[in-house]
Amino acid sequence: MGTMSLTELDDETVRSMAMAAIFSDFGGKINSLDFHRKDDLLVTASDDDSVRLYDIASAKLIKTTYHKKHGADRVCFTHHPSSAICSTKYNLDSTGESLRYLSMYDNRILRYFKGHKERVVSLCMSPINDSFMSGSIDHSVRIWDLRVNACQGILRLRGRPTVAYDQQGLVFAVAMEGGAIKLFDSRSYDKGPFDTFLVGGDTAEVCDIKFSNDGKSMLLTTTNNNIYVLDAYAGEKRCGFSLEPSPNTTIEATFTPDGQYVVSGSGDGTLHAWNINTRNEVACWNGNIGVVSSLKWAPRRAMFVAASSVLSFWIPNPSSNSTDDPSATMDTQAAAVKSEQVPQL
Repeated sequence: MGTMSLTELDDETVRSMAMAAIFSDFGGKINSLDFHRKDDLLVTASDDDSVRLYDIASAKLIKTTYHKKHGADRVCFTHHPSSAICSTKYNLDSTGESLRYLSMYDNRILRYFKGHKERVVSLCMSPINDSFMSGSIDHSVRIWDLRVNACQGILRLRGRPTVAYDQQGLVFAVAMEGGAIKLFDSRSYDKGPFDTFLVGGDTAEVCDIKFSNDGKSMLLTTTNNNIYVLDAYAGEKRCGFSLEPSPNTTIEATFTPDGQYVVSGSGDGTLHAWNINTRNEVACWNGNIGVVSSLKWAPRRAMFVAASSVLSFWIPNPSSNSTDDPSATMDTQAAAVKSEQVPQL
């Protein structure tokens, strides 16, 4: 596919982003996706109970595993390039196995994590050690260690909790009912939050939090499709953007690695990009299929991935001067790829 390494982004480069590969063989909505921090790998979890591993440098599917017993909802990489944590959709009442530690290399479940009584809606791995966090609609956040079955800590909250570590792994954020964002020291979270921010005027629940790579900004996405960029130190709102509503589907927004741009889906199926410093929209793209519910920018590449029931890879296309229909100016387009058949877990 010829993805380029990340250099300094500017408005023109962001505006030139175009679809370069499409994978349309999913049997349902893609629920979540994650990039590996160091390797050129992407993992997806979808409603067809599959967890899929992709090489993003060549836009190739590497591996597919199916999880019919538990389903595949939230997913994130561990530090190992072929291991991931995946949350459960089915049989949670009977098994209690809310999270699984997967080895995609040999299609094994390395460990089950029991504790959550209802579905996990937020999942993230510490960037510095084997800790990870999960937030559930059972109104709890749990802190885990990959090496141990037992939960290491619990935070009881109101509403639907959303969790994120900062890029240094020293701080984590938890969003809860009423637009409150609480910041914890990850080494002494049992002492309670050291700061609390309020997103004034918006009482919708936060469904996604991300920290910028430099730790200076936080990106919040709400269930009514508003996006806010906050100063991560003072909690002040730097800018905010409103997208078209998407009933029954949450959208996702992402920072670029330099923290200068935000890209997001919208309820009308379009994608948007804004320059945070100027607060101007620099691009609006059509041509994706359905509402983009999962979207992330690759850590070290000029590339983002957007997913609905279709997975699309986007890279700069210097010949593209129009943002109306990027699919018409693709350099390369991967045909729909048939997944390899593997034993079911």
